[in-house]
Amino acid sequence: MELLGKNVLVIGLGISGVSTVKALDKLGAKIWVTDSKSEEELGDILSNLADISLNKHLGVSDMDISQVDFIVKSPGVPPSIPILRKARDMHIEIMSDIELAYRLNKANKMIAITGTNGKTTTTSLVGEVLKAANLRTHVVGNIGRGILDSLLDAEEGDIFLIEASSFQLEDTNFFKPKVSLILNLAPDHLDWHKSYDNYIRAKKKIFINQDGEDYVVLNYDDALLRSFEDEIKANIIWFSTNEILDQGIYIDGRDIVIKLGRDKIHLMQQDDMKLLGRHNLENVLACIGICYAMGVDLDIVKATIQEFKGVEHRLEYVMEWQGISYYNDSKGTNPEASIKAIEAIPEPIILIAGGYDKASDFDDFVKAFKGKVKTLILLGETKYSIKASADKFNFKDYHIVESLEEAVQLASRLGNAGDHVLLSPACASWDMFNSFEERGRAFKDAVFKLRED
Repeated sequence: MELLGKNVLVIGLGISGVSTVKALDKLGAKIWVTDSKSEEELGDILSNLADISLNKHLGVSDMDISQVDFIVKSPGVPPSIPILRKARDMHIEIMSDIELAYRLNKANKMIAITGTNGKTTTTSLVGEVLKAANLRTHVVGNIGRGILDSLLDAEEGDIFLIEASSFQLEDTNFFKPKVSLILNLAPDHLDWHKSYDNYIRAKKKIFINQDGEDYVVLNYDDALLRSFEDEIKANIIWFSTNEILDQGIYIDGRDIVIKLGRDKIHLMQQDDMKLLGRHNLENVLACIGICYAMGVDLDIVKATIQEFKGVEHRLEYVMEWQGISYYNDSKGTNPEASIKAIEAIPEPIILIAGGYDKASDFDDFVKAFKGKVKTLILLGETKYSIKASADKFNFKDYHIVESLEEAVQLASRLGNAGDHVLLSPACASWDMFNSFEERGRAFKDAVFKLRED
């Protein structure tokens, strides 16, 4: 794809937007940028781009795009803003950074991972396995580093391991990873996608262009994913924690088994994993599927899984204080993720939940308490929505607080030795924090502060 002299508009100056700007500059494009934040609000970011000539339109949601050849949209930018509506009317192509990266890298050693929950843990684990196998791997995408930054520094044969959000996949047309994975699907980001069907359609784009030379790894236990089979042209590797499969990766007793082709390999026992919870067992099986497709030595896969302790903010053990254990699951940004956290942590649980309102339904979340959650502490925009679901199912031991620090202090007063305090909000963080990482760090700071009081 030739970019020299092209007028390219980058919408949104977050991680992917900044990465895109730097790559476009190296490739000789004429760069336009726009962001809803003002120049003052973007001060540090713009300082980082000071050496690049930019046609800036900041603090606005609309602008003249008649000279723009195509648009690279950052993942979190809503599709309904005026600039994008205008672009569609003018037939100006809109793409994500992963779409542009694919067009610039036709060698295609790309692995793409998506799903409603478990993406970051699985991406991190696969990255560790590939690095242990001495394969030059760039872990990019929704996990925290823009792919285009890495692409231009890459050597021939490098692997790009992409954590792909529905936002990024939405704006792809030709994107075709060598190996793709969908871990699971449940309603999420409906405030952004407007319907579950739109969300599903975006996720399907991870495999839609794949063919018989590619692989897609899918969760057999997810009925929706099974229904995609007739739409897929790639080779499917199924995994299951519930079923013994004729072909796939599954659990037999306590053993993790790979049965693909004529091979049947008892790889390891699930008890050898350090990760907690059945959802993490799914993540491990998915990782094995990707690594098998990539031809990685299974002894390396096994050894890496046995040593992997997980990712910050995902069922992260913080500390024990006065007999009470504290866990940080700030990445529980939707009800389905938090249900899995509740299933993984031993009872009794004091649960801290609530946050930004993504139009989620919390009935199944409350039903998952099932005697494991003894006390619920609520905060954020959704506190009264979750309270309404608790009332509906006659769960009455809840408390409303105004801050995360207040929630931790209350949990420590209400808790007894043997209890487990779990932050798993079932909501995004944007009502009170800039990110789930910031929320998780604030929780840990509040927990550590208990020792000082």
